[in-house]
Amino acid sequence: MNLVFFDIECAGVHKTYAKICAFGYVLCDEKFNIIKKEDILVNPKGKFELTDRKGEKGIVLPYEYDEFKRHPSFPHVYDQIKALLEDKNNLVFGHAVLNDVKYLNLETRRFKLPSFEFSFQDSQLLFMTHINDFSRQFGLEHIANALGVEFTPHRAADDAYATMRIVEALCKVNDCAVEELPKLLNVSPGKIARYQITRPQSKGFKRYNAEKRAAKNERSQKRIRFYNNLSRKRVNRSGGVLKGKTVTFSRALEDDITVSIPLVDKIYASGGRYSPKLDGCTLYISAEDDITARTKSAAERAIPHMTLEELEAFINA
Repeated sequence: MNLVFFDIECAGVHKTYAKICAFGYVLCDEKFNIIKKEDILVNPKGKFELTDRKGEKGIVLPYEYDEFKRHPSFPHVYDQIKALLEDKNNLVFGHAVLNDVKYLNLETRRFKLPSFEFSFQDSQLLFMTHINDFSRQFGLEHIANALGVEFTPHRAADDAYATMRIVEALCKVNDCAVEELPKLLNVSPGKIARYQITRPQSKGFKRYNAEKRAAKNERSQKRIRFYNNLSRKRVNRSGGVLKGKTVTFSRALEDDITVSIPLVDKIYASGGRYSPKLDGCTLYISAEDDITARTKSAAERAIPHMTLEELEAFINA
């Protein structure tokens, strides 16, 4: 059994195309002894679109762009790549590999070629499952730096090499052979066949997503209750200490309906009104340590601020 680690760079990606310009891979045995490391450069048959419209936020590939034009287009390297990835003797890995598999899918469609058909594992998902942290994406450079792996970012073969070293390190930490690693971490492979892609998955990631959906649904239900209560409120025309004031809460305070709903009642009883929007807000309420976007925006607009305790004291004075 051999292992294939691959990475793809594109001249431009759109929902209908991915102009592959480099396919890098490392082929090694199950002990991580390298058999071959190669960058297959590809003429993308189109211009490079690596930045946004302002020429910013793009990546810089460590190649001379004119060099790609001297290489064959994707249909001419398709058979070589397909044979490598579909060899039943090879286990295939990538980092955030779902994107790369989508690029292959888009290119086969663009050039009217048969679909790829192979299974693959994601080193990013394996790492996230290993540390049981699914709260953010861990980039190849971040993990490589943590493991002391040196490589040139965005050179496809070097990205593939770094992916190999990440998987090797995970095997050492878990004291297992490479074919045992996914089973040990309860990670199932992704698949592509007939242009249909199934993403790699882990029990830990499924559990995290289920908990995240439940928390989101709970917040949604709380906001429905909060705004239903708010819709029934009418300003106290006789006035009070908050007469003429429009109050806005931080998102965290607004979501804590055991506090926010009774407080809105007090605001309206005191002659004020509540708005979730900062436009027109004359008094902003949040915890002193709140640093969320709404609170930062309120500070930038220099809207008068009170803590929850200060507002309670002001109303009850």
